Amino acid sequence: MRKLFQLLLLLIFITPSVFGAEQSEKISEVLAQGKWVNYSDGYVPIPTYKEDGTQTEKPRTVKRFKTFTFEEDGAFILDSAKTRYTGHYTISGDKAILNFKRIPVTHLSANTDPNKSTGYDTETEMVKLPQRELHLTDNGKLTGDGHEYKNYSGAMSGLFNFYEFSGFANIAWGNVIMMLIGFVFLFLAIKYDFEPMLLIPIGFGILIGNIPMFQVVDFNLKLGVYEPGSVMNILYQGVVQGWYPPIIFLGIGAMTDFSSLISNPKLMLLGAAAQIGIFLTFLGAIYLGFAAPEAGAIGIIGGADGPTAIFISSKLANGLNVLADGTTVKNLIGPIAIAAYSYMALVPVIQPPVIRLMTSKKERKIRMKPPRAVSKTEKILFPIIGLILTAYIAPSALPLIGMLFFGNLLKESGVTKRLANTAANPLIDTITILLGITVGASTQADVFLTPSSIKIFALGAGSFVIATAGGVAGAKIMNLFLKKENKINPMIGASGVSAVPDSARVVQQMGLKEDPTNHLLMHAMAPNVSGVIGSAVAAGILLSFLM
Repeated sequence: MRKLFQLLLLLIFITPSVFGAEQSEKISEVLAQGKWVNYSDGYVPIPTYKEDGTQTEKPRTVKRFKTFTFEEDGAFILDSAKTRYTGHYTISGDKAILNFKRIPVTHLSANTDPNKSTGYDTETEMVKLPQRELHLTDNGKLTGDGHEYKNYSGAMSGLFNFYEFSGFANIAWGNVIMMLIGFVFLFLAIKYDFEPMLLIPIGFGILIGNIPMFQVVDFNLKLGVYEPGSVMNILYQGVVQGWYPPIIFLGIGAMTDFSSLISNPKLMLLGAAAQIGIFLTFLGAIYLGFAAPEAGAIGIIGGADGPTAIFISSKLANGLNVLADGTTVKNLIGPIAIAAYSYMALVPVIQPPVIRLMTSKKERKIRMKPPRAVSKTEKILFPIIGLILTAYIAPSALPLIGMLFFGNLLKESGVTKRLANTAANPLIDTITILLGITVGASTQADVFLTPSSIKIFALGAGSFVIATAGGVAGAKIMNLFLKKENKINPMIGASGVSAVPDSARVVQQMGLKEDPTNHLLMHAMAPNVSGVIGSAVAAGILLSFLM
């Protein structure tokens, strides 16, 4: 009897452990089958976002997959926003207790060092997630950390991962809007021949920049133009660091004939008059709440000079400079560049109504004296003297005006034809392609579609109108002091903006429409090329005040 009682007691103590072992074994087998996946909202698609309490508004969040992989030996992996956390689990009843290991996590933050041209600021931290308990429910799901995980095969989990990296999973309305703008650019360039050399690269770049891609905090896929290490980001450094504009100015100098300006130097005043658009736009930007450096960069749009606008933006509105109150200036390079080039392409649309409004039919028919012949010596001396005079006025513009006059000397010297041809053709064409495609790609919707961009485009439209009006008004004022035989056709004042040679062509076409025998192209080229010089000098002056 005693032995029977002892046997019963032994069975009582042993049975739970046996069944517990069987249950534990079953749960482990279930967990190890396939992968446990959750798909939920709450992830911020900004690699450098940090919740530090200074944010004025919550950023947009997106859905992301979170996946648990359990091994039969007790190891597990948690893949959360492409960060992998590892550890070991144990089974207790119907729940799995997860103990995480410490792993290194690299945090990304925006680069605020002007001397550091590439890369994020990084900080590596050893992270250990707290212990978690996951319950296996009767309907075959895991719960317990605020999320519910469903079991899928490894193949299905791989499809989820593929989908998450596709554009369909990451598209936003902003991407659609920007792609439509890209289509408009391509349409205008191909259908109406509006600056195709600029609008086709920029338009296609907009499409590239707005193919939606996977983004999340502390993750660099190295694809987009703003992701250090990507091909597009490396090419974009030519914009951010201001390398491309001086090379473009070299090409412009090598293909420009300054004879019309040399033969009639007083027309340089028209180029100066048109720069009123720069300074009034600067004041308008200040009024709309932009910081002084940002306003200075926006103001250059009024000069109708894309390379100069990019150059000064890379110095003043680059997202790196720190203001006196400790805030950082906005990165406005993309919106400013797009606005400048967009309105340059629309010169044939914007300028004629302004010219007609400010001139009478009689004024538009004024015939000007043919420009005098210019000697080779004058052509050679012009870039040398021009460099010295302008550089002493605004040394900050030296990268632009130095390369402009150097390119012109290569052309006019007559002994460096190969260099001049290289600068005027393959070199400038190559840089134009790289500049256009990267500027277009910089219009990533989450960066570009902001209230600041809308204000910049509004200011840009106004600045072109003001610059055109300023040039025409300058010509009319000059006529008050000139003899009848020396009168200036005021339409050429409109070409004082630096949209070379489109603005001069607009004047030529309007002149021929009024009088088929009145050719104004060579006369209009004088203020047109002086506008290039003037906008560069104005940029140097603004840099001297605002840097």
